[in-house]
Amino acid sequence: MHAYAPSTTYFEVEQKFPVADLAALEAQLVARGAQFGAAIVQRDRYFAHPCRDFARTDEALRIREMDGRCAVTYKGPKVDAITKTRREIELPLADAPDSLADWTALLESLGFQIVAEVHKIRRTAPLAWQGADVEIALDRVERLGTFVEFELKAEAADLESARSHILSLAGALGMTDAQRQSYLELLLTRG
Repeated sequence: MHAYAPSTTYFEVEQKFPVADLAALEAQLVARGAQFGAAIVQRDRYFAHPCRDFARTDEALRIREMDGRCAVTYKGPKVDAITKTRREIELPLADAPDSLADWTALLESLGFQIVAEVHKIRRTAPLAWQGADVEIALDRVERLGTFVEFELKAEAADLESARSHILSLAGALGMTDAQRQSYLELLLTRG
C-alpha cells in the first residue's frame, strides 16, 4: 500500500465499508481488473499527545510496521462529512529490527503514550476507475472483522475529483454502509 518513499504530505481521500463476504467482493473487483498482491501483516501503534486530546481534535499519530519496515504518520482532522478525507504526513523510518521499539521509546520519553495497537492482514490492488488509480485494500482486522477501503491520494486542488472517483466506485459496487470511524476509533468504542 505505502512504499515508504521519501516523506510525503498529501490528502488521503478514503471510504471504508464493513464487508460480510470479502471473497465475493474480491471476485467483483478482480472482474473489474484489480490484481491483488500477497497478504501483508500491518501493526499500527497509535499514540496520545501529552498536551492535546487527539480524540477531540480528530487527529492521529501512529507508527506502522509491516514487512520489517516502519513509518511514522500524522493524520489531520477529517475535512468533509462524507468521506474520510484528511491531510496526511508520512515519514519513513530506518529499516532496522528495533525501529518500532526505538521510536516508541523516543515518543514515550517526550510524553506521548500508547493508546492502542491495530493489527490487520491487508491485501491491496490498484484499480483503474474513471481515469484514476484507486487503491483498494481488503482488510481482516483483529477484533473488528473484515473491511474494504477505497483510497486516493490528492493535492488540495484535486480533492473534489478524488472524492467523486471514490464515491462513484463505491456506488458501482453497491457499497452503502460507509464507516467514517478509523479502526482505532472502532476498537476504542468497542472496549
